[in-house]
Amino acid sequence: MLNCNNLYNIFEDNGLTFFTGVPDSTFKDWMEFLSDKEGLTNRIVSIEREAIGWAAGYHASTGKIGVVYMQNSGLGNVVNPITSLADPEIYNLPLLLMIGWRGEPNKHDEPQHKKMGRITLPLLDVLEIPYKILPDNLQDAKQIIKEMKQIAEKRSAPVALIVKEGTFEEYKSKNPIKTNYELLREEAIKSIIDNLNGSEVIVSTTGKASRELFEYREELKQGHNKDFLMVGSMGLASSFAAEIALQKPNKKILIFDGDGAAIMSAGNLSTIGYYSPKNLYHIIFDNNSYDSTGGQPTTSSTLNFEKMALACGYKSAKVVETKEDLIKTVKNLTDLEGPYMLIVKTKRGARKNLGRPTIAPVDNKKAFMEFLNKA
Repeated sequence: MLNCNNLYNIFEDNGLTFFTGVPDSTFKDWMEFLSDKEGLTNRIVSIEREAIGWAAGYHASTGKIGVVYMQNSGLGNVVNPITSLADPEIYNLPLLLMIGWRGEPNKHDEPQHKKMGRITLPLLDVLEIPYKILPDNLQDAKQIIKEMKQIAEKRSAPVALIVKEGTFEEYKSKNPIKTNYELLREEAIKSIIDNLNGSEVIVSTTGKASRELFEYREELKQGHNKDFLMVGSMGLASSFAAEIALQKPNKKILIFDGDGAAIMSAGNLSTIGYYSPKNLYHIIFDNNSYDSTGGQPTTSSTLNFEKMALACGYKSAKVVETKEDLIKTVKNLTDLEGPYMLIVKTKRGARKNLGRPTIAPVDNKKAFMEFLNKA
């Protein structure tokens, strides 16, 4: 496995000291290292396509090559800027993509990663992006990084390093994100469920929020047909739920969202405000981190979700930081006119033994649709 500091020395020797992107659990140790390391630039962004813009701007202003990191699920988000902004037939902008290979064929992974894992390399072929798998030993990694940088320079176009799970040695951040709020997200989810009347529909975002919701329903011996547990498709829980709210005006629709996911598709807030479903209640669990990929920071520490929601046309919005305030708010939540946003400030982290939904996504969808369409 690769030691993060030794690997960074290779990047630095090749003049690669600008990094930007959306984190991935495949290289969470590398992300922790980048957050700690002085002397480099690490731009935190909201979505992968944005990172292409930052790296392109870096090249335009310095003549140097930027490194754009992402999970392979984010590869689809960069197809347009890769084929328009960076492409040799347009602006000829060199980039080094660092792509985590979730769903690698013949390796166990979650359902949402299987398809993208299978088509990652063919998709890079279609995009005409040269790529190499990053070796897990230092000597070979040194040669590959040097080679790929030279190709990027010669072609003045994007190239890619594919990162397999288990490539990096463990690295613990010396400056971990600290949030001093009272509740963990799981505790907040339980408090919400306990204080709803049980008829509400919940659409929960990808990652640990859906896993925690699933486990609590199991603990209560309740069904899952009122919950849509979104796996993958980060940032789309809000648009998915908003259309359901418009189509089913007699049902109360709740969104369980995360700060990273909400920021990734912030444009959804404007669309929700424009169409203004009165029965939509948008709950954001804000712990200032991408919890499901290792706890890397989001930009929510400088963002005011409450003002943002109101500016986009939400009828009202509120921030809560304690269990008492959360319970008091939830008890009256669905009596309010939507769209309504509730921002719940939570601590970073989750249970180490947190499980995953044991029902297949397609079965969840079928049961959910049956519940939605009952007379």
